[in-house]
Amino acid sequence: MKIGLVSLGCPKNLVDSEVMLGLAQQAGHELTQDASQADVLVVNTCAFIDSAKQESINTILEMARHKKDGACQRLIVTGCLAERYREELKAEMPEIDAVLGTGEVPDIVRAIGGAQAIAGVQAISGGSTAPFVSPLTFFTGAGTPPPARTDADAFAAASHGRGSAWPRALPEYLYDADTPRVLATPGHDAYVKIAEGCDYKCAFCIIPTLRGHYRSRPAVSIVQEARALAARGVKELLLISQDTTFYGIDRQERGALARLLRELNTIDGLEWIRLLYLYPTTIDDETLAAMAEGDKVCKYIDLPLQHASNQVLKRMKRPGTRQHYDQLLTRIRNRVPGVALRTTFIVGFPGESEADLDELRGFVSDHAFDHVGVFTYSHEEGTSAHSFEDDVPARIKAGRRNRLMGLQKRLVAKRNRQRVGDRVRAVVDGPAADHELVLRARLASQAPEIDAAVYLTDCDPSAYHPGDFVEVEIVGARDYDLIARPVTVV
Repeated sequence: MKIGLVSLGCPKNLVDSEVMLGLAQQAGHELTQDASQADVLVVNTCAFIDSAKQESINTILEMARHKKDGACQRLIVTGCLAERYREELKAEMPEIDAVLGTGEVPDIVRAIGGAQAIAGVQAISGGSTAPFVSPLTFFTGAGTPPPARTDADAFAAASHGRGSAWPRALPEYLYDADTPRVLATPGHDAYVKIAEGCDYKCAFCIIPTLRGHYRSRPAVSIVQEARALAARGVKELLLISQDTTFYGIDRQERGALARLLRELNTIDGLEWIRLLYLYPTTIDDETLAAMAEGDKVCKYIDLPLQHASNQVLKRMKRPGTRQHYDQLLTRIRNRVPGVALRTTFIVGFPGESEADLDELRGFVSDHAFDHVGVFTYSHEEGTSAHSFEDDVPARIKAGRRNRLMGLQKRLVAKRNRQRVGDRVRAVVDGPAADHELVLRARLASQAPEIDAAVYLTDCDPSAYHPGDFVEVEIVGARDYDLIARPVTVV
């Protein structure tokens, strides 16, 4: 059968999608990027905030149309929305043939086969020979589904007193090095999930309920996977989890992340190793030392801080204070010279005042973050913050986000202009989306998809390939992005 998949949400969800594709391919199915030709369509959903739920619902409805207009015989919904609203999806969307939660990834083969599948199919088996493929994303817009079927809040309201009500058994699944995967990233970079789940109780977050308790993979499994990826041509490894710096602590293995980084740093073929999703209370000096010393470990820290006002942080149930964050960021810069800092914030949390926002703006100005993302607060049932009044109007939330992002844009633009003339190493990702004669590349200080980029001009694009590392000279800046010309291939 031909299988198509749409992956929504974060890179952690993308790894689950890659595993499902690998399992389907291993079972003998053919993969397709053409939704109209797929016999089975899988939508791997996100449900972190309301906009993500809405996108997931719209995508399900868009794919469901292929049961009428295309070859689709079965529609499978997986991921966080399926974990959170399992019974509601079954009741409200009869087009759906199977629903798999975040802990049921290995069941994808049986879900594809439906009632005809052989019971007891084992999802995980020995090594993968799955080839690289281009990103399996053929859904480009939500279309215009019937208004009555697009309200994500209907699922939230329905969850009370229905089959999806908690408590339920928490997910426990975690893939390993022998699990087949079909990479949906470009061939030169790949995500590796080093742990799953979360044990924190942040007031705004539903992830612990959707993903289960924190559980680390054994280091030997991660290294085995990394070696296999490098042998297949992967040059950049992106280590991810809900809290990457908590790695090993659940297994009573203090210093495990630093040891893992040092071992990964020895793998032939890898050029960059990047850490994403760090946590302010679990960054230790051993990890910072391993980052500073490892020639392949990117001097890059992705540290979601969420806010800088002490009263907002307390209501969010986040550890630390503004003063602690000031000290932490200073320590990071001292321990890892030249480090690039990325963070995310939430504005409009219940009780947030203009004074709180002013403190956050001052914090951003003080610390010169390289990359900042800002989300408006989403009032999610199932979180402890849902008991608060959602007292900041949507218009005010959006305005605060725009003001904070406007500040960051000005700060970055000024620093970028000061970089003109610098020579730096970059990796080529491929042609720019809006101009095939311009190449899109990244520095070690820029993660794929989420950060700004370097655009290479004054060169023959055909002379470069995705995954090539080049020395470039920065010749200009455009807001967040840099413009450069290649000097040499390295």
